[in-house]
Amino acid sequence: MILVTGGAGFIGANFVLDWLAGSNEPVVNLDKLTYAGNLNNLSSLQGDARHIFVQGDIGDSALLAQLLAQYQPRAVVNFAAESHVDRSIHGPEDFIQTNMVGTFRLLEAVRHYWQALPTDSKAAFRFLHVSTDEVYGTLSKDAPPFTEEHTYEPNSPYSASKAASDHLVRAWHHTYGLPVLTTNCSNNYGPYHFPEKLIPLMIVNALAGKNLPVYGDGMQVRDWLYVKDHCSAIRRVLEAGQLGQTYNVGGWNEKPNIEIVNTVCALLDELRPRADGQSYASQITYVQDRPGHDRRYAIDARKIERELGWKPAETFDTGIRKTVAWYLDNADWVANVQTGAYRDWVSKQYTSQDAV
Repeated sequence: MILVTGGAGFIGANFVLDWLAGSNEPVVNLDKLTYAGNLNNLSSLQGDARHIFVQGDIGDSALLAQLLAQYQPRAVVNFAAESHVDRSIHGPEDFIQTNMVGTFRLLEAVRHYWQALPTDSKAAFRFLHVSTDEVYGTLSKDAPPFTEEHTYEPNSPYSASKAASDHLVRAWHHTYGLPVLTTNCSNNYGPYHFPEKLIPLMIVNALAGKNLPVYGDGMQVRDWLYVKDHCSAIRRVLEAGQLGQTYNVGGWNEKPNIEIVNTVCALLDELRPRADGQSYASQITYVQDRPGHDRRYAIDARKIERELGWKPAETFDTGIRKTVAWYLDNADWVANVQTGAYRDWVSKQYTSQDAV
């Protein structure tokens, strides 16, 4: 039995689906079901006894203690987080509460549970904390990619809150001996991605005939990681990672945002052409850059390959084609997540007709 927190969100849900596709080991899935948590992501598991869903908050210490005592997991994988940079700029308090205070309360509940385990179970237990490359800050154009030894230099409320959570996890290992592992991943993409993020937003807007909003000059560079590759990396770290260590998980796919948008447009031109014969790229609209926008992230993923034998299975070309095809095949899912709250957020963010 493992306990997964945030398992109804984008990466968490993909991980739960991936885990149960390859294992009969049950999953207790704790998710608060905020706007980005969506049980539709897990609809294929309805009636599956291996998946136990609990709606709740990682900040609820009593609930955490109850779940740990009841299900006796051998591992906890923590995906639970507020995760969108733009939203952290407009409302940072939720990010502090979930990513910092929530992680603290989860660590404390897990520590008390772990300390009471029998010797063999105690030695085998793992707490895996899923984090982001954004904790490292920004890179200049020619700087080498982030390694696990790179100084933390977060630049947004989101990345600062995640950096703080990483430090808490490290401290609970060094102070209390809690057997922790941390992964810092690059930008994920793939199925079930909430359409506030770049790739799904471009797909959804393009099909709706809306403008495709690109921040600034569109030359912000990110490394892109297909979400199913990320899931396989987490499984590998959980299985064989060295306690107390951090592993950077990247896709070796550095690309500027405008190239991503043009690639999405080209795939849509091929797979779902516009009725007027024009390219979806004609819908691209440049909008004012967001405050403190990091210019470049790049992950050096050699440590996880060298020590654990993991590397991504997908190239960006194969992953992005699968992603666009998934959104075209799952229009009902997209429609179901386009709630009033989502539209209200986008209208406030872009303050024009640049987005949904």
